[in-house]
Amino acid sequence: VQLQASGGGLVQAGGSLKLSCTASGFAIRRYAVGWFRQRPGKEHEFVAAIPRNNNNPLYEDSVKGRFTISKDNTENTVYLQMSSLKPEDTAVYSCAASSTIILSSLRSRSMYTSWGRGTQVTVSS
Repeated sequence: VQLQASGGGLVQAGGSLKLSCTASGFAIRRYAVGWFRQRPGKEHEFVAAIPRNNNNPLYEDSVKGRFTISKDNTENTVYLQMSSLKPEDTAVYSCAASSTIILSSLRSRSMYTSWGRGTQVTVSS
């Protein structure tokens, strides 16, 4: 059971990036998937999550309207489309899978059991 995040890079403020979280060894359609980030000197924080049934994704307030999470079951991949990026979005972004069906609990790192290696996103001003 493994997740791999990719797609990070260096982008100017106002630009866009699309992160991918690809699963191997299990079917991602059976799980909720969340994205978390760790900014320099900060704790990990919730960014977005998509439930197992793909309905009602969750977003952290500061990314609402700018980030979109989606799942492609045929590709066994979850995406995080990030637009209107700001310097404060600079962080290492990681994805993780959860078997919980309780939507609100997806904001908590403790609900996730499978974590992938993160990808660095740097937004220059």
